[in-house]
Amino acid sequence: MAATTVFSSRSERGRGRETAARGATAQQSAERRRQIRRRSLRADFEGWGFVGPAMVIVLGLSVFPAVWAFLLSLQKWNGFSTPTNVGLANYATMITDGQLRAAVNHTVLYTALFVPTSVLLGLFLAVALNRRIVLVGIYRTAIFLPFVASAASTGILTTYLFNPQYGLVNNVLRVLGLPQQGWLENPSQAMVVITLMSLWGQAAFTTVIYLAALQDIPGELLEAARIDGANVWQSFWHVTFPQLAPVTVFVTIWQTIGAIQLFDLVYTTTRGGPLNATETIVYYMWKSAFKNLEFGYGSAVAYGLFAVTLIITIGVVLYSRRTKVEAF
Repeated sequence: MAATTVFSSRSERGRGRETAARGATAQQSAERRRQIRRRSLRADFEGWGFVGPAMVIVLGLSVFPAVWAFLLSLQKWNGFSTPTNVGLANYATMITDGQLRAAVNHTVLYTALFVPTSVLLGLFLAVALNRRIVLVGIYRTAIFLPFVASAASTGILTTYLFNPQYGLVNNVLRVLGLPQQGWLENPSQAMVVITLMSLWGQAAFTTVIYLAALQDIPGELLEAARIDGANVWQSFWHVTFPQLAPVTVFVTIWQTIGAIQLFDLVYTTTRGGPLNATETIVYYMWKSAFKNLEFGYGSAVAYGLFAVTLIITIGVVLYSRRTKVEAF
């Protein structure tokens, strides 16, 4: 009986030590978890400390102006007097605005001229530069340089080249005995000139994108096509070009959005002339807001342009996904 009592007390003491050990282990685990949480919170605060100022600047320069512009689009305000709420009146005015309709037509014309030409020219230059030729690095740099040139320098160059009185192009025509042209002072030629100068500055973008895509195509595909007897054109059309389909969708969307938002080159050259022949949507929006002091109406035009751009982008993306061409 005594032995049984001693054995029971020893078992109880053993269970007590095990319970105490488990309790100590649980306390240590809880303390370890608390330390991990504190370190994680400290790391989070440090990260937000670095990111926070930049995020405030980004929000201040994007989200706040967008919200404020939407509120302005529902008001009539000249920048000085008290704003007057007009509801959707500014958007209703856009439907019957003849000058805005003309600006839309000019923008559509520019987009139709610029986008296909820039895509095709970029593809052509990329294919030409994707070869082992002497001084290819210099050629690539020379093509990309106009892309980083400022709008002001491009505008000055455009004026120098296509001025009807002293422009270089007319001087060349004069030497060749050909009739001189009005160029920037001719309503039927001014938009063509702006398109040419836009291509000079923006075709480098599509060239770089296509060049990167060409260098990413596996060489085994082209080698297999050559083994099967395909010539250069067949290899390009049936092997290379299908591989470039996602890139083509991307650059088309990008260049279309850029064309719809054309402003800087018009501002530095023609200021919408001659006879408003080069007045684009963005330039008309700027003129309405900052020259005519119709900030509410200018904001409405801006949101109308945003809606059109969003619809075009969504439409192209949905079409590309339906045809199994992923651009994003």
